[in-house]
Amino acid sequence: MITNGRVTSARTLTNSPSSDDPFPDEQSVPVGEIATLADLPVGVAPRTVDLGARGDYRAVARQYWDGRVRVVAIPLSGVQETVWWMVAAQAAVAAVGLVIAGAAGALIVRATLRPLSRMAATATRVTELPLDRGEVALAVRVPAEDTDARTEVGQVGAALNRMLGHVADALAARQASETRVRQFVADASHELRTPLAAIRGYAEVARRGRDEVPADVAHALRRVESESTRMTSLVDDLLLLARLDTGRPLAVEPVDLTALVVDAVSDAHVAGPGHHWQLDLPKVVIRVPGDAARLHQVVANLLANARVHTPPGTTVTTTLSVQGDAAVLAVADDGPGVPAQLRPELFERFARGDSSRSRAHGSTGLGLAIVAAVVEAHHGTVAVDSRPGRTVFTVRLPNPTADA
Repeated sequence: MITNGRVTSARTLTNSPSSDDPFPDEQSVPVGEIATLADLPVGVAPRTVDLGARGDYRAVARQYWDGRVRVVAIPLSGVQETVWWMVAAQAAVAAVGLVIAGAAGALIVRATLRPLSRMAATATRVTELPLDRGEVALAVRVPAEDTDARTEVGQVGAALNRMLGHVADALAARQASETRVRQFVADASHELRTPLAAIRGYAEVARRGRDEVPADVAHALRRVESESTRMTSLVDDLLLLARLDTGRPLAVEPVDLTALVVDAVSDAHVAGPGHHWQLDLPKVVIRVPGDAARLHQVVANLLANARVHTPPGTTVTTTLSVQGDAAVLAVADDGPGVPAQLRPELFERFARGDSSRSRAHGSTGLGLAIVAAVVEAHHGTVAVDSRPGRTVFTVRLPNPTADA
C-alpha cells in the first residue's frame, strides 16, 4: 500500500481472483524487494514490470476512497510458458509441413524430370556406339511418350529424335561412300597387279637379254623394275587393307608364334645388318589361332618400322610371352622415339614421321596400318609406348597355348 505518497506494503497474486474473495491468494512482499512498484502511476492501465529475480509481473495501481493506493501484480511466468509452448508447437508444425512439402516437391520434380532422364539415357547409348568407323545402325530413339509437342520436354525429345535421324542418314551416306571407295581400291588394286607384273617381267627380260644394252638404258630398266616392284608391294598392301575393311574372314589355324618370330627376326637381320637384333623367347612353344601369313606380316612390319626409323647401331629386342589369356609380342628399340604429335595417328594409313626418309627406304606409310588391321581381325590389340631412348610396340593376341 502507498500511504501519504509512500509505499508501505505490496501484495502479489499467485492465481486469478474468485468471485467471493477478490484476492484469495494474496501474498505480502517486502517493499524493498519490489520498490519498482512505487513508480507505477495510479489509475492507468495495467503494465508489465520487471521484479528482478521474481521475473515479470503484470501490475496495476488503484486508489481507494480513503486515499490509500493498492498495487496488485500478477506473475507472467505461466503466460510466458504457455507462449513458449505455442511457439514450439508452431515451429514443430512448420518443420513437419516443410518436410512434407519438400518430399512432395521432390516427388513432383522427379516425376516431371523423368522424361529428361530417359532422354539422357538415350543420348548415353548413342555416345557408346562406334560412330567414327564402320557401319552403324543408329536405331536408338527417344520413346514416343516423351515426344509430345504440347510440352517443352516433349519438344526437346522430338528435336532429339529429328537430330538422331539426321545423324543416322549422314552415317549411312558416309558408310555408302566408304564402301564405294573400298570397292574401288580393291578392284583397282586387283586390276593393277597384272600390268605391274608384266612391266616388271618385260623390264627384267630386256635388261637380261642377249643383246648388249647401253649403260643408261640398263640403269633405266633397273629403275623400272625396282619401282614396279615397289608399286606391286603398295598395291598388295592396299588390296589387303581393302579386304580387311570389308570384313573378309582370315584363315584360322594353329600358328607357331615362336618359329614365326625367329624367321622374321632372321629376315630383319639380313635386311638391316647395321642394327643389333635380339630375341627373348620362352622355353615353351607359343601358338595362337590365326592366319600365319598375316601374323608374319605383322611381325615383319614392326621390325621393318624399327629398322627404317632408327639409326644404324640401334638395338631392337623382340620378346614373346604369355600373360593371362593373351600371347604378348613386344618389339622394343632404343632409338630416338616417336614424336608426340605423331602418336595419335601412328596406326592411320599413310602416316609418316619423316616423309623423305620413309620414301628413301621404300616405306609406303601402310605398315603400321596393316599391323593394326590384321591384329584387330584376330581380335587382338596393338599399342605403342615411346619416349626418347625407348620405344615399345606391344601386340596382344587372344587364346594362346603353350607346349613344352
